[in-house]
Amino acid sequence: MKILMVCLGNICRSPMAEGILKSKLPGNFEVDSAGIADYHVNEKPDKRAIKTCKKHNIDISHQKGRQFTPSDFDQFDRIYVMDHANYSDVVFKARKEVDKKKVKLILSEAPEPTKDSIPDPYYGDIEDFEKVFQQLDKICTVIAEKLIKDIEVG
Repeated sequence: MKILMVCLGNICRSPMAEGILKSKLPGNFEVDSAGIADYHVNEKPDKRAIKTCKKHNIDISHQKGRQFTPSDFDQFDRIYVMDHANYSDVVFKARKEVDKKKVKLILSEAPEPTKDSIPDPYYGDIEDFEKVFQQLDKICTVIAEKLIKDIEVG
């Protein structure tokens, strides 16, 4: 199964989500990340994102930013977006209904589903990155458990 994490620039939230989810899943899963915008294509994640993940023993320093494309609908089984703007942007690129069904707000997977967003820490400080890490860590635990269960059942 292949999972894609999407945020605006692919240097803060989605690389962190990719690293966190990878750390919770066995090797038969593939996790990647992308950004809606092309601001940071081929760049490493934000230094604060790298530092925050490293503090939690997750290395995202090797990741490179890339832009989301419609072909990602063909490559990935599930696409998790960080906020409502990301959701609208990804769904806008959908070519058919089956593409749209792959897209979910990441926090909609919570035990008590919410339409809240993962805040963008880019204009904040290291504490904002830590708060985002904690949110992503919790929701990625839930997602990992669901994905593993789906594979076992399916």
